[in-house]
Amino acid sequence: MTDGAVTETARVLVAADKFKGSLTAVQVAERVTAGLRRVVPDVRVEALPVADGGDGTVAAAVAAGFERREVRVTGPLGEQLTAAFALRDGTAVVEMAEASGLQHLPAGVFAPLTATTYGSGELLRAALDAGARTIVFGVGGSASTDGGAGMLAALGARFLDAAGEPVGPGGGGLRDLVSADLGGLDPRLADVDLVLASDVDNPLTGPKGAAAVYGPQKGATEADVATLDAALAHYASVLGPELADAPGAGAAGGIGYGALIALGASFRPGIEVMLDVLGFGPALERATLVITGEGSLDEQTLHGKAPAGVAAAARAKNIEVIAVCGRLALPPEVLGRAGIRRAYALTDLEPDPARSMAEAGPLLERVAEKIARDFLT
Repeated sequence: MTDGAVTETARVLVAADKFKGSLTAVQVAERVTAGLRRVVPDVRVEALPVADGGDGTVAAAVAAGFERREVRVTGPLGEQLTAAFALRDGTAVVEMAEASGLQHLPAGVFAPLTATTYGSGELLRAALDAGARTIVFGVGGSASTDGGAGMLAALGARFLDAAGEPVGPGGGGLRDLVSADLGGLDPRLADVDLVLASDVDNPLTGPKGAAAVYGPQKGATEADVATLDAALAHYASVLGPELADAPGAGAAGGIGYGALIALGASFRPGIEVMLDVLGFGPALERATLVITGEGSLDEQTLHGKAPAGVAAAARAKNIEVIAVCGRLALPPEVLGRAGIRRAYALTDLEPDPARSMAEAGPLLERVAEKIARDFLT
């Protein structure tokens, strides 16, 4: 033993997010488990892949025992694609990135003014069709900045211009908005508990709003950002400005605002609601050591990302937490304040970032071997 206490009854809970661009959360758990067992063959390991509401949320739910359901929906550019949601016991986990995410855009192609969230509304409708009474709506990784107008249109709302015609798709179309009719929204929404799960709490507009902060990631120029911010402000003046500054309103191109103002959604930090949905609490009760992580442990991690949520919950139960990551950009004292005893980075073994990402699986197994030697032998 070199680092931590060990018992013959050690029970390890692997509750890590994806390593974006390298490994899914499920693969992270598999690699960590393999590495631990190479050193301690009979160690008891429970895998609970986690997500914070962004891309990978449906996959985490399926790994936790939810049923995967697929449906054809409209992509961000208007094309048809297959998206999935997860369902179990009347609870649906819907990930807007499945329908409206940046990953659906061709390489190098952006549509900051016209990308739509229409498919996200179709996904929500599919969850209603499947009998969901609670919908966890994970938002993040969007290709669009339309304030959720596309989503609402798919659910029955109408957004009209001066001629009484539907406005064009995307945030750019909202410049022409004259009236909004929400009377046609699917009536089943009134009987559903809709939870907006996000790791960001930005307002809809302004310097910290959807367009200014996240628009450039979606290909928006400075002029586009100004256009989108003004269009979203106009949109909010038509639907109602009272929730434009609410936490989460600016999430995923403003889809948060659309869900809050028109669908009666409640906002919760994504990792909190996902830990509840995935059954993290009971799994934590069975654990003596928790291993969490994500691709990059940095300042963003501390603001609602999965490892911070996992560590906070484990610390409340006095259970030690170790983190794995591709890249580590936090000093030990900051990790300690977040409830993380120690972090192991792939770049410690392979400093070249490109090679580290390409060889993430085998490297992570080696990292897990070191964790086993430090904490389990």
